[in-house]
Amino acid sequence: MSRHSDASELLVRGTLCRAAAWLQSGEMTAVPDRPHLLLVGGEDHHLRIPFLLALRRDGLRITATGSGDPAPFVRAGLDYRPIHFNRFISPATDRVTIRQLQDVFRKVRPHIVQSFDTKPNVLVPCAARDFPAIRVVRTINGMGWVYSSRSPLALMLRPVQRVLHRRAARWSDTTIFQNRQDKEYFEENGLVARDCSVLIPGSGIDLDGFDRAIAEGETPARLRQALGLGDAEVVITVTRLTRQKGIPALLEAASLVRKVRPGVRFVLVGPRQSEGSLAVSSAEIRRHAPYVVATGPRTDVPALLRMADVFAFPTEYREGVPRALLEAALAGLPLVATTMPGCDDVVRDGWSGRLVRPRAPRELAAAIIDLLSDRAAGRAMGARAAETVRDQFGLALTTKRYREVYGRLLAPGPALFSSSAGSTRDGVTGLLSA
Repeated sequence: MSRHSDASELLVRGTLCRAAAWLQSGEMTAVPDRPHLLLVGGEDHHLRIPFLLALRRDGLRITATGSGDPAPFVRAGLDYRPIHFNRFISPATDRVTIRQLQDVFRKVRPHIVQSFDTKPNVLVPCAARDFPAIRVVRTINGMGWVYSSRSPLALMLRPVQRVLHRRAARWSDTTIFQNRQDKEYFEENGLVARDCSVLIPGSGIDLDGFDRAIAEGETPARLRQALGLGDAEVVITVTRLTRQKGIPALLEAASLVRKVRPGVRFVLVGPRQSEGSLAVSSAEIRRHAPYVVATGPRTDVPALLRMADVFAFPTEYREGVPRALLEAALAGLPLVATTMPGCDDVVRDGWSGRLVRPRAPRELAAAIIDLLSDRAAGRAMGARAAETVRDQFGLALTTKRYREVYGRLLAPGPALFSSSAGSTRDGVTGLLSA
């Protein structure tokens, strides 16, 4: 079936011809020597700075926009345009965010805009509808709270979210998925056309940078002393301290592990106060003192991982491929994770770590105890996990995969997508060469 009626096809071609003229004016060209990429994310967008710098080294012009602190981007020498958005339900704020995004599009004039995170993946394609010359790439790095929570509100919102994703897909040129299960879900439920979707695992880990941070970081002995851990066995997690991230299950597991191994300490690294109603309370954490230590956000995560004995990732949240899990694997730690999508892309149960069901604190505790009890088996699993990350999730390989997507979007030739279930955004550069 044709994507457009004859009348609408004429309208689309007229719009694209005007877009082509805009592309050929000023700095814009149909096939630019240095494509300008605008990347949109949330408050933790700074974690992608190594990815952005790698793309810039490969010759792309890079601008970032998001709701996070501009300081890390400024220190990295990256052009950053702050916007505001509410990652919770807020239609009025969403309308403001769309207008802010459109203002950024006008000022930056990118060839490609790429979104990350749940809200931007819906708002960016909507904002880009009035800019048909811009190629739109969505990155589904997890499916968020709506598909993770079992609350009545989340269940009620799922049909709404599916409608939004179908519309966002029609206003996008391609959708990138970071794990197999999310890609399969979108395709099977008609949320994206198969010829408009691409699998690229993770956002890429800067292997050299991580190794450098380990080598230059504080020694395990000093970190243990600073945190009051002494020579205790340490189980660490790095995540937002929310219920969806499985922190209540981890706290219950900690109490069970302590009964068997009284000297164990659990270290929780990550934000809590910024997480609103989803956060676990400070009272819940205090109930498990002194064997649970919450450090808050830290900038020395690689060094903290090096001082630990086991990494636990109890998430109940639909992740993309969790960066914390990748970094823990690089540190050579034995891993315990849940069977949620994305985790099993990194951990193969019994080979490169242990997988347990989400919301199963007894299973989580048993897996932690096993790894603490059999250090040789734990070290072997950790080494295999590290090898997997270095082979499959390195930054150089990931940026190469993304560059291939960008190249296809900007290459001269016919429109990339022709499926009636796919994008309605015709290929501008294809029209230019016609």
